Amino acid sequence: MTLSVLFKLFVVCGAVSTAAAQDVPAAGEAARPLSRARTVAPPFAGRVVDAATGEGLPGANVVFVDLKRGTATGADGSFSFAKLPRGRFTVQIRFLGYNTVTQTVDTGNGQPLEAKLTASATEIGQVVVTGVSQATEMRRSPVPTSVVDHTRLNQTLGSNIVDAIAHTPGVSQITTGAAISKPVVRGLGFNRVVTLNNGAKQEGQQWGDEHGVEIDEFSIDRAEIIKGPGSLLYGSDAMAGVINFVAPDPVDEGRILGVATANYQTNNNQQGYSFQNAGNLNGLNWLARGTRKVAGNYRNRYDDRVYNSGFNEWDANGYVGVNKSWGYSHLTFSSFNQRVGLTEGARDAVTGRFLKDIPDGSDTRAVPVTDEDLRGYELAVPQQQINHLRIGTDNNFILGENGARLTLLVNYQQNLRREYGNVFDPAETSLYFQLRTVDYSLRYFLPEIKGWNLTVGTSGLHQQNRNLGVEFLIPAYRTSEAGVFGVAKKTVGAFDISGGLRYDRRRITADALFLNADEQPTSSTDPDAETKFAGFRSSFGNYSGSVGAAYNLNERLTVKANISRGFRAPNIAELGSNGQHEGTIRYEIGQPGLRAETSRQLDAGVSYVTDHVRLSLDAFTNTIDNYIFPRRLLNAVGTGDSLSPEGNGVFRYEQGKARLMGGELSLDFHPHPLDWLHFENSFSMVRATQLDRPENEKYLPFIPADRLQSELRGNFRRQGKRLTNPYVRVQLEHTFAQNRFFSAFDTETATPGYTLINAGVGTDFASARGRTLASLFITANNLFDVGYQSHLSRLKYADLNPANGRSGVFNQGRNVSVRLVVPLSFK
Repeated sequence: MTLSVLFKLFVVCGAVSTAAAQDVPAAGEAARPLSRARTVAPPFAGRVVDAATGEGLPGANVVFVDLKRGTATGADGSFSFAKLPRGRFTVQIRFLGYNTVTQTVDTGNGQPLEAKLTASATEIGQVVVTGVSQATEMRRSPVPTSVVDHTRLNQTLGSNIVDAIAHTPGVSQITTGAAISKPVVRGLGFNRVVTLNNGAKQEGQQWGDEHGVEIDEFSIDRAEIIKGPGSLLYGSDAMAGVINFVAPDPVDEGRILGVATANYQTNNNQQGYSFQNAGNLNGLNWLARGTRKVAGNYRNRYDDRVYNSGFNEWDANGYVGVNKSWGYSHLTFSSFNQRVGLTEGARDAVTGRFLKDIPDGSDTRAVPVTDEDLRGYELAVPQQQINHLRIGTDNNFILGENGARLTLLVNYQQNLRREYGNVFDPAETSLYFQLRTVDYSLRYFLPEIKGWNLTVGTSGLHQQNRNLGVEFLIPAYRTSEAGVFGVAKKTVGAFDISGGLRYDRRRITADALFLNADEQPTSSTDPDAETKFAGFRSSFGNYSGSVGAAYNLNERLTVKANISRGFRAPNIAELGSNGQHEGTIRYEIGQPGLRAETSRQLDAGVSYVTDHVRLSLDAFTNTIDNYIFPRRLLNAVGTGDSLSPEGNGVFRYEQGKARLMGGELSLDFHPHPLDWLHFENSFSMVRATQLDRPENEKYLPFIPADRLQSELRGNFRRQGKRLTNPYVRVQLEHTFAQNRFFSAFDTETATPGYTLINAGVGTDFASARGRTLASLFITANNLFDVGYQSHLSRLKYADLNPANGRSGVFNQGRNVSVRLVVPLSFK
């Protein structure tokens, strides 16, 4: 199927959803008032109260997650929905300082709902919408899952959205400076982690180390993280897990709201400004957001200012659509636009200052940077520009009153990545990738059958990548993939059982490329032609599966187990790369003959929750066949490292058998009667080895070190008449030394341990009537300005600094962030 045919499918789906949104019958068809009218439920109303006192809770959020309908309770705790579809749907009720309640309700029985929330310092259950086919309480899902909510995101300092979630146990990040972060889940990253933008699969150049996730951090309400290949809805690349960045809940009927956010960070003078407008009038929904971010060079105690580590960003995103009794149909839009400097790390042999290249006749000359070069927001070469455009349609159709429904997502995405590296012509695109993707996901939720909830569906994509620059790292290629799946869930007493099966097929076709003596593309008949890429076609087919159960022994104690099989086809860089990869400071060579990775993972967990203690333990073991990794090559005579023409190491993708094991332990205390006091602790670890390898090749490369986090936090309800929900927090983050590393061929080196102290304080400002006027968050990371290098920092392998004898570039030093959030109400 060609890209143009799939694009026509996208247009047709959008037209169909628009017609449905307008309730317009097809040509020649009579109006159909009867069947649609019968699906409308009577007004669904209820009240949210404090379980101990019976008093209403004003401002509680009541959300039907699968319907994208929500409201807030009034002054007496009451709420009401009009024109909900008939059926059984999951409703989530949240209120700060109380346990989240999740239950399935029948919207057509006309019975009011009284939700009794219990005050608690610990969160017993939250809803995640990505782990299985429909909304599920976190504690009832056998797949290990974490949720980072909006409050936590605001209280966490980060240069980008991955920074903000990287403190989650089991999650870390591969970084190249302040702007570039890619998520790593339990030691696996890149194409082994699927990133979702509000449920839609994000398709950029996931294989690349040197750019991050193309999502506006201000557009995210919460992040849902699924660990392991237990999610069957997203295909090949979900081997390590799924991270879903979720947009804000829908606005109440009849409201038009806004949010203005401003953020300043002291270390690199980072500024961020974002404005959101959202409304809901007679079922017409919309959300629009614009964001601007800019940052200069960051600093640390050993490098001072890091040359060319700044970035700037412009983003816009939102949706428009309708919510009716038959479901909803939304047209979504996202535009992410970023420029970021690429730090090379070359040093002056005498002073240790960073070097920059300048023209010198027909050649270039490296000179030390000046103080002026390190100030301001200007970017030098090399730098890169990322533009990611996504236009999609998100539809949910209710099929009658028996609970059946059909969801359809179709997206067109264009990802443009340009690298600039010519000091004579800074506008020349050294590398220029144009990736165009049409992806789809169709799911049918069957009516409940004897307590079983069944979902079947299909998803896939077609994408095309072209090389438009003057240098070439990967070949131009086309990828087509499709998969079918079925998942099931059933509650039997205290048991929650879920599982499913999926089969995927992927085909990658890479084009041959020949270069002449001037490194320009030419034909294969040119006598001076040299083969840059040979061209190939590879096909991969395999299945994924998962089955597990959660057993609630009582309201406090839950045990879980899940066994799963994952599958990942090699990406284009692993199969076909042949060139200098600037962001990773290495030359990479792919192998077209690589086989698909397959994994077998076993997860087990236990959680114990009371009002004042929360203990959870999740452990896993994961065996991966045909594990793909880059290995540094020796030179022709085997006496040293093989070097590229640029003088960097040469790496070739190879395969082996890997075994990963580890887990996460969390222990939180909330001592009575000091319920406002939280003492939260977590420890996460991964052990990753290659089987049947020499000692120096025993460990997998780029595995995160063990990490211990302890946080002491005070949350307070109200201080006086104008300060509400104030908090103060101090966090100790200790990362242990990583001495288990892939030492062969100097691929990796050991990394010392380090301890960081982070802190934060904030509050909401309220009017005399209790309405929130603004929220202020002040956060400090690395409070004592520790000089450290993360084991997963690509800049760790930059040049030696002769001024202090330290190799590589260090991570960011002390950074203080001030964030102001102002809610606005227009109607």
